[in-house]
Amino acid sequence: MVMMKRLDNGIRIVSETISHARSVSIGVWVKAGSAEELPGEEGIAHFIEHMLFKGTTERNAKQIAQEFDLFGGDINAFTTKEATCYYTTVLTDKAEEAIKILADMLLNSKLDSAEMEKEKSVIVDELASVEDSPEEDADERLWALMYPNHSIGKPVGGTPERVKSFTRENLISFMDRFYTPDRIVISVAGNFTNSLITTIEQEFGRITIEEKKQPQHLIEKAQFNTGEVRKVKDIEQSHLFLGYPGLKLKDPNIYSLVLLDSILGGTMSSRLFQEVREEKGLAYSVYSYYASHEQDGAFVIACASSPDNEELLYDTVQSVIQDIIETGVTEEELHNAKEQMRGSYLIGLESVEAHMHRNGNNELILGEHRSEEEVIASVQEVTVKDVTHMAKRLLGQSPAISIISPNHYL
Repeated sequence: MVMMKRLDNGIRIVSETISHARSVSIGVWVKAGSAEELPGEEGIAHFIEHMLFKGTTERNAKQIAQEFDLFGGDINAFTTKEATCYYTTVLTDKAEEAIKILADMLLNSKLDSAEMEKEKSVIVDELASVEDSPEEDADERLWALMYPNHSIGKPVGGTPERVKSFTRENLISFMDRFYTPDRIVISVAGNFTNSLITTIEQEFGRITIEEKKQPQHLIEKAQFNTGEVRKVKDIEQSHLFLGYPGLKLKDPNIYSLVLLDSILGGTMSSRLFQEVREEKGLAYSVYSYYASHEQDGAFVIACASSPDNEELLYDTVQSVIQDIIETGVTEEELHNAKEQMRGSYLIGLESVEAHMHRNGNNELILGEHRSEEEVIASVQEVTVKDVTHMAKRLLGQSPAISIISPNHYL
């Protein structure tokens, strides 16, 4: 059972006891993702994530790393469009020490200007690595095409030019606005005692509620855009990405989309995989995925083929899409998709870290916690008609197309 406690300053602690485990996973979630960034701040949420590992008034970067190494655990972080999360998984008897280091990072980071300059080079290299991967590059270009005037279309890491421009004052300004108690959730899952919760209260209860120095901007509604963008590059394969409108995170029909994804391209038995790869041998890689955000989302089909097969690949994908729109899905396909989803969902929750991530995200972004049984029951309620309607709703319009290829044409 997931328990929630709100501190006097507004910070929420969500905890789930998993008594058979030997470890505890702890995540500090902050409602400060790339969607919150103002023009000129693109990439700053991700930059701050990096900088909080670079030393505090109590520890330098090496000491932070050494202490977690001595725990036998790990520490990591990530930034999404909605949030930034700093997390660790350690043995039960090291949990209180670990949360003290996390608190030190969040509350006492020096944001040293010299360290900032070094980290800029690291992040610029990280951004450059995307261009070394045509698959990642095509995907980022697709999102920029689908949502050209909205933050969900921009890469979380920003651009090299923007990253190089950040100052210490820029970071402090962003943290003043968004690293506030009302936007922080601490998620704990695993084998722990009440003393860990007490330690969390002591460490994070010290954050005071202050007036924000700058007003937070309202995130505008995203507007999906179609079209085509092509990048000609001397590579061996053509990478083709097709993007369609998706659903918001809280859309009541989200499970219809989950099952559509499984049937169309999310599994090895999916229609796209079977037709494109197994039947026609047009591509080694072909899959679909959905991404749902607070403001909007997208349904994406991705594949890569020999440049000579680029046109035939596109036509085949379109034929599969048209068929599912016109004929719908079958009862057998829906049954199999439900079983696949049930299995992957439950297997995915085998670790304490998975529970920590689920609970932290649910509290911070969705504001609710549903049991495994409730989620599976909702999936079982989806009908053939629901999934077929979802296919027509999302796929029955012109897609946004992103291509990276040695060819100059489709």
